[in-house]
Amino acid sequence: MTEAYIYDAARTPRGKGRSDGSLHEVTALALSARLLNALKDRNGLDDHAVEDVIWGNVTQVMEQGGCLARSAVLASDLDQSIPGLSINRFCASGMEAVNLAASQVRAGAGAAYIAGGVEMMSRVPMGSDGAAIAADPSLAMKSHFVPQGISADIIATEYGFTRQQADALAAESQRRAAEAWAEGRFARSIVPVLDQNGLTILDRDEHMRPGTTAESLAALKPAFKDMGEVMPGFDKVAMLKYPHLGHIEHIHHAGNSSGIVDGAGAVLIGSREWGEARGLEPRARIRATAKIGTDPTIMLTGPVPVTEKILRESGLAIGDIDLFEVNEAFSAVVLRFMQAFDVSPQIVNVNGGAIAMGHPLGATGAIIIGTLLDELERQDKQIGLATLCVASGMGAATIIERV
Repeated sequence: MTEAYIYDAARTPRGKGRSDGSLHEVTALALSARLLNALKDRNGLDDHAVEDVIWGNVTQVMEQGGCLARSAVLASDLDQSIPGLSINRFCASGMEAVNLAASQVRAGAGAAYIAGGVEMMSRVPMGSDGAAIAADPSLAMKSHFVPQGISADIIATEYGFTRQQADALAAESQRRAAEAWAEGRFARSIVPVLDQNGLTILDRDEHMRPGTTAESLAALKPAFKDMGEVMPGFDKVAMLKYPHLGHIEHIHHAGNSSGIVDGAGAVLIGSREWGEARGLEPRARIRATAKIGTDPTIMLTGPVPVTEKILRESGLAIGDIDLFEVNEAFSAVVLRFMQAFDVSPQIVNVNGGAIAMGHPLGATGAIIIGTLLDELERQDKQIGLATLCVASGMGAATIIERV
Protein backbone atom coordinates (compact mmCIF):
# COMPACT_ATOMS: atom_id res chain seq x y z
CA MET A 1 0.00 0.00 0.00
CA THR A 2 1.22 3.50 -0.86
CA GLU A 3 1.87 5.71 2.15
CA ALA A 4 0.29 9.18 2.38
CA TYR A 5 2.49 12.04 3.56
CA ILE A 6 1.88 15.61 4.63
CA TYR A 7 4.09 18.02 2.69
CA ASP A 8 2.63 21.30 3.89
CA ALA A 9 -0.12 22.70 6.08
CA ALA A 10 -1.42 26.25 6.17
CA ARG A 11 -4.28 28.24 7.59
CA THR A 12 -5.63 31.74 7.63
CA PRO A 13 -5.94 33.69 10.85
CA ARG A 14 -9.40 33.38 12.38
CA GLY A 15 -11.58 36.50 12.35
CA LYS A 16 -14.47 37.20 14.66
CA GLY A 17 -17.60 35.69 13.15
CA ARG A 18 -19.60 38.90 13.37
CA SER A 19 -20.36 41.84 11.14
CA ASP A 20 -17.53 43.78 12.79
CA GLY A 21 -15.02 40.96 12.34
CA SER A 22 -12.02 41.65 10.13
CA LEU A 23 -12.91 38.95 7.61
CA HIS A 24 -16.60 39.77 7.30
CA GLU A 25 -16.15 41.39 3.89
CA VAL A 26 -14.22 38.37 2.56
CA THR A 27 -16.18 35.53 0.94
CA ALA A 28 -15.60 31.83 1.54
CA LEU A 29 -14.57 31.64 -2.12
CA ALA A 30 -11.93 34.34 -1.78
CA LEU A 31 -10.56 32.93 1.47
CA SER A 32 -10.35 29.43 0.00
CA ALA A 33 -8.63 30.65 -3.15
CA ARG A 34 -6.13 32.60 -1.06
CA LEU A 35 -5.13 29.44 0.78
CA LEU A 36 -4.95 27.32 -2.38
CA ASN A 37 -2.67 29.90 -3.96
CA ALA A 38 -0.45 29.90 -0.89
CA LEU A 39 0.06 26.14 -1.10
CA LYS A 40 0.65 26.38 -4.85
CA ASP A 41 3.29 29.08 -4.48
CA ARG A 42 4.99 27.58 -1.44
CA ASN A 43 5.37 24.19 -3.10
CA GLY A 44 5.67 25.02 -6.81
CA LEU A 45 2.50 23.21 -7.85
CA ASP A 46 2.36 23.62 -11.62
CA ASP A 47 -0.21 22.23 -14.06
CA HIS A 48 -2.12 19.16 -12.87
CA ALA A 49 0.09 18.78 -9.78
CA VAL A 50 -2.66 17.37 -7.56
CA GLU A 51 -5.46 14.96 -8.38
CA ASP A 52 -8.22 16.90 -6.64
CA VAL A 53 -9.10 19.54 -4.08
CA ILE A 54 -11.30 18.11 -1.33
CA TRP A 55 -12.86 20.95 0.64
CA GLY A 56 -15.10 20.75 3.70
CA ASN A 57 -17.68 23.29 4.76
CA VAL A 58 -20.71 22.80 6.94
CA THR A 59 -23.32 25.35 5.93
CA GLN A 60 -23.46 24.64 2.20
CA VAL A 61 -25.94 27.29 1.12
CA MET A 62 -25.76 30.68 -0.57
CA GLU A 63 -22.16 31.66 -1.29
CA GLN A 64 -20.88 28.51 0.42
CA GLY A 65 -23.01 26.25 -1.77
CA GLY A 66 -22.70 24.90 -5.31
CA CYS A 67 -19.54 22.79 -4.87
CA LEU A 68 -17.42 25.49 -3.30
CA ALA A 69 -14.34 23.29 -3.81
CA ARG A 70 -14.53 23.53 -7.59
CA SER A 71 -15.37 27.23 -7.42
CA ALA A 72 -12.28 27.79 -5.26
CA VAL A 73 -10.07 26.00 -7.78
CA LEU A 74 -11.39 28.18 -10.59
CA ALA A 75 -10.96 31.34 -8.49
CA SER A 76 -7.39 30.37 -7.60
CA ASP A 77 -4.24 30.08 -9.73
CA LEU A 78 -4.43 26.29 -9.77
CA ASP A 79 -4.81 24.64 -13.16
CA GLN A 80 -8.42 24.33 -14.29
CA SER A 81 -7.85 20.62 -14.97
CA ILE A 82 -7.91 20.05 -11.21
CA PRO A 83 -11.48 19.25 -10.08
CA GLY A 84 -13.02 19.91 -6.68
CA LEU A 85 -15.11 17.96 -4.18
CA SER A 86 -17.12 19.60 -1.41
CA ILE A 87 -17.92 17.45 1.63
CA ASN A 88 -19.78 17.87 4.89
CA ARG A 89 -19.20 15.94 8.09
CA PHE A 90 -20.24 18.90 10.21
CA CYS A 91 -17.39 20.01 12.50
CA ALA A 92 -15.08 17.28 11.19
CA SER A 93 -15.44 18.34 7.55
CA GLY A 94 -11.89 19.68 7.25
CA MET A 95 -10.45 16.59 8.93
CA GLU A 96 -12.57 14.25 6.83
CA ALA A 97 -11.27 16.02 3.71
CA VAL A 98 -7.70 15.27 4.84
CA ASN A 99 -8.54 11.69 5.79
CA LEU A 100 -10.32 11.06 2.50
CA ALA A 101 -7.39 12.47 0.54
CA ALA A 102 -4.99 10.24 2.48
CA SER A 103 -7.14 7.20 1.75
CA GLN A 104 -7.17 8.05 -1.97
CA VAL A 105 -3.38 8.33 -2.05
CA ARG A 106 -3.03 5.02 -0.19
CA ALA A 107 -5.37 3.36 -2.67
CA GLY A 108 -3.45 4.71 -5.65
CA ALA A 109 -6.33 6.91 -6.78
CA GLY A 110 -4.14 9.92 -7.42
CA ALA A 111 -0.67 10.80 -6.20
CA ALA A 112 -1.48 14.06 -4.38
CA TYR A 113 -4.36 16.17 -3.06
CA ILE A 114 -5.04 19.47 -1.39
CA ALA A 115 -7.56 18.96 1.39
CA GLY A 116 -9.06 21.25 3.99
CA GLY A 117 -12.02 23.47 4.53
CA VAL A 118 -13.52 26.86 5.21
CA GLU A 119 -16.36 28.48 7.12
CA MET A 120 -17.40 32.12 7.00
CA MET A 121 -19.70 32.19 10.00
CA SER A 122 -20.14 35.95 9.87
CA ARG A 123 -21.58 35.71 6.35
CA VAL A 124 -23.37 32.34 6.28
CA PRO A 125 -24.80 31.82 9.77
CA MET A 126 -24.65 28.43 11.39
CA GLY A 127 -27.95 26.61 10.95
CA SER A 128 -29.07 28.62 7.93
CA ASP A 129 -29.13 25.44 5.86
CA GLY A 130 -32.14 24.14 7.81
CA ALA A 131 -30.60 20.78 8.67
CA ALA A 132 -33.11 17.95 8.98
CA ILE A 133 -31.74 16.78 12.33
CA ALA A 134 -33.09 19.98 13.87
CA ALA A 135 -35.80 21.08 11.45
CA ASP A 136 -37.67 17.85 10.65
CA PRO A 137 -39.88 16.96 13.65
CA SER A 138 -39.98 13.27 12.79
CA LEU A 139 -36.18 12.96 12.97
CA ALA A 140 -35.78 15.39 15.86
CA MET A 141 -38.24 13.40 17.96
CA LYS A 142 -36.77 10.02 17.02
CA SER A 143 -33.21 11.13 17.82
CA HIS A 144 -34.16 13.16 20.93
CA PHE A 145 -32.50 16.19 19.37
CA VAL A 146 -31.18 18.95 21.63
CA PRO A 147 -28.83 21.83 20.74
CA GLN A 148 -25.12 21.24 21.21
CA GLY A 149 -24.89 23.47 24.26
CA ILE A 150 -27.40 21.26 26.03
CA SER A 151 -25.39 18.22 24.94
CA ALA A 152 -22.25 19.73 26.46
CA ASP A 153 -24.11 20.30 29.71
CA ILE A 154 -25.33 16.68 29.63
CA ILE A 155 -21.69 15.55 29.38
CA ALA A 156 -20.75 17.74 32.33
CA THR A 157 -23.61 16.32 34.39
CA GLU A 158 -23.04 12.69 33.35
CA TYR A 159 -19.30 12.73 34.06
CA GLY A 160 -19.23 15.09 37.03
CA PHE A 161 -17.49 18.18 35.66
CA THR A 162 -18.02 21.41 37.54
CA ARG A 163 -18.37 24.99 36.36
CA GLN A 164 -15.03 25.71 38.02
CA GLN A 165 -13.28 22.98 36.01
CA ALA A 166 -14.83 24.18 32.77
CA ASP A 167 -13.82 27.78 33.41
CA ALA A 168 -10.30 26.81 34.42
CA LEU A 169 -9.82 24.91 31.17
CA ALA A 170 -11.14 27.88 29.19
CA ALA A 171 -8.86 30.36 30.92
CA GLU A 172 -5.89 28.08 30.29
CA SER A 173 -6.80 27.87 26.60
CA GLN A 174 -6.66 31.66 26.41
CA ARG A 175 -3.33 31.77 28.23
CA ARG A 176 -1.77 29.11 26.01
CA ALA A 177 -3.01 30.72 22.80
CA ALA A 178 -1.59 34.11 23.81
CA GLU A 179 1.74 32.49 24.69
CA ALA A 180 1.83 30.58 21.39
CA TRP A 181 1.25 33.76 19.40
CA ALA A 182 3.81 35.70 21.45
CA GLU A 183 6.43 33.02 20.74
CA GLY A 184 5.61 32.79 17.04
CA ARG A 185 4.58 29.13 17.16
CA PHE A 186 2.03 29.56 14.35
CA ALA A 187 4.36 31.48 12.04
CA ARG A 188 5.05 28.62 9.64
CA SER A 189 1.37 27.93 8.97
CA ILE A 190 -0.28 31.35 8.98
CA VAL A 191 -1.23 32.83 5.62
CA PRO A 192 -2.26 36.47 6.12
CA VAL A 193 -5.44 37.61 4.40
CA LEU A 194 -4.85 40.49 2.00
CA ASP A 195 -7.15 42.82 0.12
CA GLN A 196 -7.02 43.36 -3.65
CA ASN A 197 -4.35 46.02 -3.17
CA GLY A 198 -2.10 43.67 -1.24
CA LEU A 199 -2.78 45.34 2.09
CA THR A 200 -3.19 43.14 5.15
CA ILE A 201 -6.74 42.59 6.35
CA LEU A 202 -5.86 40.11 9.09
CA ASP A 203 -2.65 38.36 10.10
CA ARG A 204 -3.53 37.21 13.62
CA ASP A 205 -6.36 35.33 15.33
CA GLU A 206 -8.63 38.06 16.63
CA HIS A 207 -11.09 36.13 18.81
CA MET A 208 -8.61 35.73 21.67
CA ARG A 209 -9.10 37.40 25.04
CA PRO A 210 -5.67 37.08 26.67
CA GLY A 211 -6.72 38.70 29.93
CA THR A 212 -9.35 36.06 30.64
CA THR A 213 -9.21 34.39 34.05
CA ALA A 214 -11.29 31.72 35.72
CA GLU A 215 -12.53 34.45 38.05
CA SER A 216 -13.73 36.69 35.22
CA LEU A 217 -15.47 33.73 33.56
CA ALA A 218 -17.27 32.93 36.80
CA ALA A 219 -19.34 36.09 36.35
CA LEU A 220 -20.94 34.86 33.12
CA LYS A 221 -24.40 33.32 33.18
CA PRO A 222 -24.92 29.81 31.79
CA ALA A 223 -25.88 30.23 28.14
CA PHE A 224 -28.13 27.20 27.77
CA LYS A 225 -30.02 27.17 31.05
CA ASP A 226 -33.15 28.96 29.79
CA MET A 227 -33.51 26.90 26.62
CA GLY A 228 -33.03 23.81 28.73
CA GLU A 229 -35.33 24.59 31.60
CA VAL A 230 -37.84 27.13 30.30
CA MET A 231 -38.42 27.42 26.55
CA PRO A 232 -38.49 25.23 24.62
CA GLY A 233 -37.53 22.91 27.48
CA PHE A 234 -34.80 20.76 25.93
CA ASP A 235 -33.85 19.36 29.34
CA LYS A 236 -37.09 17.37 29.32
CA VAL A 237 -36.21 15.96 25.91
CA ALA A 238 -32.80 14.90 27.19
CA MET A 239 -34.34 13.32 30.29
CA LEU A 240 -36.33 10.95 28.10
CA LYS A 241 -33.00 9.34 27.22
CA TYR A 242 -31.05 10.07 30.41
CA PRO A 243 -33.61 9.80 33.24
CA HIS A 244 -30.94 8.68 35.70
CA LEU A 245 -29.44 12.18 35.71
CA GLY A 246 -32.42 13.68 37.54
CA HIS A 247 -31.48 17.14 36.28
CA ILE A 248 -28.89 18.82 34.05
CA GLU A 249 -26.21 21.11 35.43
CA HIS A 250 -25.85 24.03 33.03
CA ILE A 251 -22.20 25.08 33.21
CA HIS A 252 -21.36 26.28 29.70
CA HIS A 253 -21.38 29.85 28.42
CA ALA A 254 -19.68 31.90 25.73
CA GLY A 255 -16.40 31.95 27.63
CA ASN A 256 -15.95 28.18 27.95
CA SER A 257 -17.39 27.28 24.54
CA SER A 258 -15.78 27.54 21.12
CA GLY A 259 -15.78 30.93 19.44
CA ILE A 260 -17.80 31.71 16.32
CA VAL A 261 -15.22 32.76 13.71
CA ASP A 262 -14.30 32.92 10.03
CA GLY A 263 -11.32 30.96 8.72
CA ALA A 264 -9.83 28.32 6.44
CA GLY A 265 -7.21 25.59 6.67
CA ALA A 266 -5.53 23.29 4.14
CA VAL A 267 -3.10 20.37 3.98
CA LEU A 268 -1.01 19.18 1.01
CA ILE A 269 -0.94 15.37 0.91
CA GLY A 270 0.95 13.12 -1.48
CA SER A 271 2.91 9.93 -1.98
CA ARG A 272 6.65 9.70 -1.41
CA GLU A 273 7.29 9.34 -5.15
CA TRP A 274 5.19 12.43 -5.92
CA GLY A 275 7.25 14.51 -3.51
CA GLU A 276 10.58 13.18 -4.76
CA ALA A 277 9.65 14.09 -8.32
CA ARG A 278 9.18 17.71 -7.20
CA GLY A 279 12.03 17.97 -4.75
CA LEU A 280 9.66 18.22 -1.78
CA GLU A 281 10.41 16.73 1.63
CA PRO A 282 7.51 15.17 3.56
CA ARG A 283 6.96 16.44 7.08
CA ALA A 284 4.80 13.62 8.41
CA ARG A 285 3.05 10.39 7.51
CA ILE A 286 -0.67 10.03 8.01
CA ARG A 287 -0.53 6.84 9.99
CA ALA A 288 -4.23 6.21 10.61
CA THR A 289 -7.68 7.73 10.21
CA ALA A 290 -11.05 6.87 11.74
CA LYS A 291 -14.65 7.98 12.09
CA ILE A 292 -17.55 6.74 14.19
CA GLY A 293 -21.19 7.37 15.02
CA THR A 294 -22.35 8.00 18.61
CA ASP A 295 -25.52 8.83 20.51
CA PRO A 296 -27.06 11.94 18.88
CA THR A 297 -28.48 13.42 22.08
CA ILE A 298 -25.33 13.64 24.19
CA MET A 299 -23.81 14.14 20.73
CA LEU A 300 -20.31 15.38 21.61
CA THR A 301 -18.67 12.31 23.15
CA GLY A 302 -17.28 11.07 19.82
CA PRO A 303 -13.59 11.82 20.54
CA VAL A 304 -13.47 9.01 23.10
CA PRO A 305 -14.80 6.05 21.05
CA VAL A 306 -13.15 7.22 17.83
CA THR A 307 -9.80 7.43 19.63
CA GLU A 308 -10.33 3.93 20.98
CA LYS A 309 -11.09 2.80 17.44
CA ILE A 310 -8.11 4.47 15.77
CA LEU A 311 -5.70 3.17 18.41
CA ARG A 312 -7.06 -0.34 18.03
CA GLU A 313 -6.82 -0.26 14.25
CA SER A 314 -3.34 1.30 14.21
CA GLY A 315 -1.90 -1.01 16.85
CA LEU A 316 -0.95 1.93 19.05
CA ALA A 317 -1.63 2.57 22.73
CA ILE A 318 -2.61 5.87 24.30
CA GLY A 319 0.88 6.09 25.80
CA ASP A 320 2.41 6.03 22.33
CA ILE A 321 0.86 9.41 21.52
CA ASP A 322 3.14 12.34 22.29
CA LEU A 323 0.66 15.20 21.71
CA PHE A 324 -3.10 15.55 21.33
CA GLU A 325 -5.31 18.12 19.63
CA VAL A 326 -8.89 17.75 20.89
CA ASN A 327 -11.18 20.37 19.42
CA GLU A 328 -12.46 22.64 22.17
CA ALA A 329 -16.08 22.72 21.07
CA PHE A 330 -16.97 23.03 24.76
CA SER A 331 -14.87 22.61 27.89
CA ALA A 332 -16.66 19.39 28.85
CA VAL A 333 -15.60 17.71 25.59
CA VAL A 334 -11.92 18.08 26.42
CA LEU A 335 -12.42 17.32 30.10
CA ARG A 336 -14.16 14.07 29.18
CA PHE A 337 -11.36 13.09 26.77
CA MET A 338 -8.67 13.63 29.40
CA GLN A 339 -10.74 11.78 32.00
CA ALA A 340 -11.41 8.80 29.74
CA PHE A 341 -7.76 8.26 28.79
CA ASP A 342 -6.10 9.67 31.91
CA VAL A 343 -3.84 11.88 29.82
CA SER A 344 -2.03 14.90 31.19
CA PRO A 345 -3.37 18.36 30.33
CA GLN A 346 0.24 19.24 29.52
CA ILE A 347 0.08 17.29 26.24
CA VAL A 348 -3.44 18.27 25.17
CA ASN A 349 -4.00 21.46 23.15
CA VAL A 350 -0.69 22.89 24.26
CA ASN A 351 -1.17 26.05 22.16
CA GLY A 352 -4.75 26.66 23.21
CA GLY A 353 -7.75 25.79 21.12
CA ALA A 354 -11.11 26.80 19.78
CA ILE A 355 -12.26 28.36 23.05
CA ALA A 356 -9.54 30.96 22.64
CA MET A 357 -9.07 31.16 18.87
CA GLY A 358 -12.44 30.04 17.54
CA HIS A 359 -13.96 27.15 15.62
CA PRO A 360 -14.61 27.87 11.91
CA LEU A 361 -16.69 24.72 11.54
CA GLY A 362 -15.63 23.24 8.20
CA ALA A 363 -12.00 24.36 8.57
CA THR A 364 -11.14 23.32 12.12
CA GLY A 365 -10.27 19.69 11.40
CA ALA A 366 -7.61 20.69 8.90
CA ILE A 367 -6.39 23.51 11.14
CA ILE A 368 -5.75 21.30 14.16
CA ILE A 369 -3.85 18.74 12.06
CA GLY A 370 -1.52 21.53 10.95
CA THR A 371 -1.19 22.87 14.48
CA LEU A 372 -0.38 19.37 15.73
CA LEU A 373 2.33 18.93 13.11
CA ASP A 374 3.92 22.28 13.89
CA GLU A 375 4.01 21.46 17.59
CA LEU A 376 5.45 17.98 17.07
CA GLU A 377 8.26 19.63 15.15
CA ARG A 378 8.74 22.37 17.74
CA GLN A 379 9.03 19.89 20.59
CA ASP A 380 10.87 17.28 18.50
CA LYS A 381 8.15 14.73 19.24
CA GLN A 382 7.07 11.89 16.98
CA ILE A 383 3.37 10.92 17.05
CA GLY A 384 0.27 13.07 17.43
CA LEU A 385 -3.47 12.48 17.44
CA ALA A 386 -6.11 15.02 16.43
CA THR A 387 -9.81 14.47 17.06
CA LEU A 388 -13.14 16.30 17.03
CA CYS A 389 -16.64 15.78 18.31
CA VAL A 390 -19.22 16.11 15.54
CA ALA A 391 -22.82 17.33 15.41
CA SER A 392 -25.63 14.76 15.46
CA GLY A 393 -23.37 12.29 17.23
CA MET A 394 -20.12 11.41 15.43
CA GLY A 395 -16.40 11.52 15.98
CA ALA A 396 -13.33 11.72 13.73
CA ALA A 397 -9.63 11.26 14.34
CA THR A 398 -6.27 11.36 12.57
CA ILE A 399 -2.89 10.07 13.74
CA ILE A 400 0.22 11.59 12.18
CA GLU A 401 3.85 10.56 12.59
CA ARG A 402 6.84 12.71 11.74
CA VAL A 403 9.28 11.37 9.20
